[in-house]
Amino acid sequence: MNRIEGRVKVTGLATYAAEYPVEGVTYACAVQSRIARGRVKRVDAGPALELPGVLAVLSCEDPPPLAEDADPELALFQSREVAYRGQIVAAVVADTYERARAAAGAVRVDYDPGDHDVTLRMDHPGLYRPEVVNPGYPADTEKGDVEAGLAAAATTVDVVYETPVLHNNPMEPHAALAYWDADGRLMVYDTAQGSSTSRNMIARTLGLPREQVRVVSRHVGGGFGSKGTTRPQAILAALAARAVGRPVKIVLTRQQMFDVTGHRTPTIQRLRLGADAGGRLTALEHVAYVQTSTLVEFAEQTAVPARVMYATPALRTAHRVVRLDVATPSWMRAPGECPGMYALESAMDELACAAGLDPVELRIRNEPETEPDSGLPFSSRHLVGCLREGARRFGWEHRDPRPGVRREGEWLIGTGVAASTYPARRAPSKALAKVLDDGDILVQVGAADIGTGARTALTRIAATALNVAPERVHVELGDSDLPDGPVAGGSMGTASWGSAVVRACEELVKDGKEGRADTTDEVRKEAELARHAFGAQFAEVRVSAVTGEVRVSRLLGVFACGHIVDAKLARSQFIGGMTMGIGMALMEETLTDEEFGGFLHRDLAQYHIPVCADVRDVEAYWLDEQDDALNPMGAKGIGEIGIVGTAAAIGNAVFHATGHRVRDLPITPAKVLRNTE
Repeated sequence: MNRIEGRVKVTGLATYAAEYPVEGVTYACAVQSRIARGRVKRVDAGPALELPGVLAVLSCEDPPPLAEDADPELALFQSREVAYRGQIVAAVVADTYERARAAAGAVRVDYDPGDHDVTLRMDHPGLYRPEVVNPGYPADTEKGDVEAGLAAAATTVDVVYETPVLHNNPMEPHAALAYWDADGRLMVYDTAQGSSTSRNMIARTLGLPREQVRVVSRHVGGGFGSKGTTRPQAILAALAARAVGRPVKIVLTRQQMFDVTGHRTPTIQRLRLGADAGGRLTALEHVAYVQTSTLVEFAEQTAVPARVMYATPALRTAHRVVRLDVATPSWMRAPGECPGMYALESAMDELACAAGLDPVELRIRNEPETEPDSGLPFSSRHLVGCLREGARRFGWEHRDPRPGVRREGEWLIGTGVAASTYPARRAPSKALAKVLDDGDILVQVGAADIGTGARTALTRIAATALNVAPERVHVELGDSDLPDGPVAGGSMGTASWGSAVVRACEELVKDGKEGRADTTDEVRKEAELARHAFGAQFAEVRVSAVTGEVRVSRLLGVFACGHIVDAKLARSQFIGGMTMGIGMALMEETLTDEEFGGFLHRDLAQYHIPVCADVRDVEAYWLDEQDDALNPMGAKGIGEIGIVGTAAAIGNAVFHATGHRVRDLPITPAKVLRNTE
């Protein structure tokens, strides 16, 4: 299917959060901390209030009422403590955006600064073991004797990999437009990956009942996790609208987004692997070091995918976290699996080289019968099929395994492979389906379309369930007044909303007029199985021996993700994920300012992401996978698995091209030349 909303998007008719026409709108602009740690001594709003058009200045000098248990990142102006550089310490409301921004620059903030610490390192004295890692996994697991397994191994690898701070950069900036109606109900147009979840968090933060808040997010211009939780601009718009008695709009600048909309924590990961003479693992240890803020603990589940991938009699995974004077990390496309599988799949490549084995064959030899950590049976697992099909399509059999031997002029050419995985989850959801006067069907669900094609997928799911043409189905989403739906995240949106839509359509067939569904009990009672999607990525790179430049000349992925609801949407998601993986491998990083705190890369001129010219040949394929233990559609999430193995495949290809391993991302020309000198 073509996208349901395609025409309104390409003609500019789709309305995003900052574009809703509201009479009497005013504008807010945030004032951010210039120190990384300390206290606000005084906020002098006088110079700003003297400027024309300025309506109010919000700050800790007169804290607005919020709930006592408000999330510390959202508890605006409730404390004088500064937890990180860039934290919102005041805000100005004016009758135009230009006046608000000018007045924000006129607000004078005096600080009592303290010493700050913003650097993650393996020997940091503040490292500790969290109780759980995102979203609720145990921090550590251990099975068997790792030390004995390593001692008995014929080949061992002991390596450390590092990934930098990464930032989501959706096309649409984070924005909110809020107003209070005559009955005291709050209306928020928000850039949210879930209108229901955003409503719940806004209501909780403001100390309001849920029914007193409505959130609308009909179109969202990308998110990648950064819009998966409520961000400060939504709370600021609501507080400002209450203060001035008029609608308030706020759109964060690209620079502000780097400070207050989350980031992927940097990671330091130590991998120890051992294999016997036949290439079968005897031990696997994966320890991850990550950072969080002093405000909120967010421990990314970096080592969790090692619990899923390979058969081994001894397996240990661990996470250590340190609280630093930085903003709170958050979700970024495939959190945990993305950086964790980069390190694991790079280490597996090193093990294959050390053992003299083909990297594809090594992975196949270590295919488990059940999930290695839990022992649960897989609902379905076709990683071996993905590896073999990918190798066939890529022409892997023609590969010379020796590194650094293939060359065309100044260009060294290499190929690499990596496996990928991501959980196949679903969450409880509600939906309504009813027959309209003209005989068409209206489907309502609190889903979110963040550019992934949710409207189209849900239209197809409903049409299939009702055995009608898709043109007769009309899907409404992106409004918290619709039946509650979970966030568009964790690659569980389609599985969750789609389950509710199917059940509602089944009830509609029985009733003839209307059907309602709530899948809470269905999800709670589902059998305990290991549910995961799997894939394999193959990369060919060209590395300049003169400049160190790396070009990805070919990238191919094969995936096993259950039933594919729509081929066009699926291909787009897989290719999008792999393209983002190219950025992770070669370009993306946010440098931290150790002297002053905060981030040095703050816009798209400094934070580089792939463009069309960087991605010459990307192919995505999938296996037909039947899995009846998932949901009514038999579908697994596809939004995130595309990125998971890509960086490792490219890194492994760079090693094959040059004979030198770069273990800290991104793989820049300077690092390539440094390692080949």
